[in-house]
Amino acid sequence: MTFSAKHLLLALAVLVALVLAVAAPPMLAPDQARILGIVLVTLVLWGTSLVPGYLASLIFFAVLLVFGLAPPDLVFAGFQSTAVWLIVSGFVIGAAISISGIGAMLARGLAPLLSGSYPRLIGGLMAVSVLLSFVMPSSVGRAVVMVPVGMALAERMGFGPGSKGRIGIASVLAIGTNMPGFTILPSNIPNMVLSGAAETIHGMQFGYMDYLLLHFPVLGLLKAAAVVLLVLWMFPATPGAPLPPREAAKADRPVSGAARIRVAVILAATLALWMTDSLHGVNSAWIGLVAAVLLLLPGVGIVTPPAFKASVDFGMLLFVAGALALGALVNASGLGAILGQWLIAVLPLAPGADAVNFASLSLMSAMTGLVTTVPGVPAVLTPMAGDLAAQTGFDLNTVLMTQVIGFSTVIFPYQVGPLVVAMQMSGERLNHLLRITVPLAAITFLVLLPLDFLWWRLLGAL
Repeated sequence: MTFSAKHLLLALAVLVALVLAVAAPPMLAPDQARILGIVLVTLVLWGTSLVPGYLASLIFFAVLLVFGLAPPDLVFAGFQSTAVWLIVSGFVIGAAISISGIGAMLARGLAPLLSGSYPRLIGGLMAVSVLLSFVMPSSVGRAVVMVPVGMALAERMGFGPGSKGRIGIASVLAIGTNMPGFTILPSNIPNMVLSGAAETIHGMQFGYMDYLLLHFPVLGLLKAAAVVLLVLWMFPATPGAPLPPREAAKADRPVSGAARIRVAVILAATLALWMTDSLHGVNSAWIGLVAAVLLLLPGVGIVTPPAFKASVDFGMLLFVAGALALGALVNASGLGAILGQWLIAVLPLAPGADAVNFASLSLMSAMTGLVTTVPGVPAVLTPMAGDLAAQTGFDLNTVLMTQVIGFSTVIFPYQVGPLVVAMQMSGERLNHLLRITVPLAAITFLVLLPLDFLWWRLLGAL
């Protein structure tokens, strides 16, 4: 076994964890110091992929429980999250789309529009994903719809598993079905957490159009264009002959026309209910769960027990549950608040220094997301918004809105569960996304953030 920089980073994290376990710093209680050490090691394991993500989660669970640092209901909080059940139903729906041949049919319909060239395909898939963000409130749901279609298009263009073309398609769909949604109020979970926390704590409500106008032009459109260019640069490809039918049909079992119609009706009803969740109030996860039950039901659905076992990746569920639990633990232990206060002390914040304050608040949000994962950012920073407003001279709404810049800047895929789900559904490795997310984060802070500052100034938000 050869040692690399990743092993050195892990060894350093373990050493820091051992030091924290023995001697807590003055600002931390002993249990907080030990939890911080475990969190650091877990984040390094996820970020370096030295072990599978599910194993890192199991290590995280085991250490917390064995040493009594957190109660089981908090450790396993991720399994109680609607996100996990939306993922389970998403795998079943994705399997049904592939098995029924609906994914291939949709791909054939889109092929004349998108398959003229590889750049047109990547740009077109991003455009469709962005448009879908306006009508479907769940990023996992968007991935469930788009990834099977994208993989069918990959096969039509001759991109086999592991090829740059297929990885590029998987990457643009994973990011396209998630990141633009941060700029559309009801489209991603962190947006709604921010909205709910702002109303509960500060009595503020965000308007749909105000939120969209503030964030979508730069963080939505320009960032989507940057993703397309990065994918074309990192994963260049030239279309070839379609894959042989036997290879392209591995995931698709012949089904009757009647069965395909039943699946199409179930999927159409699910999509309609997802799009109208603000009217009926039923959570997207429970809508997906009902759809999964129908698709698994003998005589109604087409996802057989073997297909179900093949489609649902329990290891991935453990990984996502671990990420959700880590965010909950950081908040419950008080480490999130301590991190926020430390960032306030370190970052340059002063009334009148608008550009520096804008960058600092955005960076604060992004750095918090590295520890709490993205859904935890609003829960940590929203209670501090009043203090941050006083220190910067910004109004409360401006301070709250800078969170969006930060939590929409994803550096490592583990921070956002839907990215993990989309790549898993595509069959391509998660760490391919790092070739997009890391430079995209740099582009965001070096290019898009100054543009965003000017845009906010133009709108009178600063």
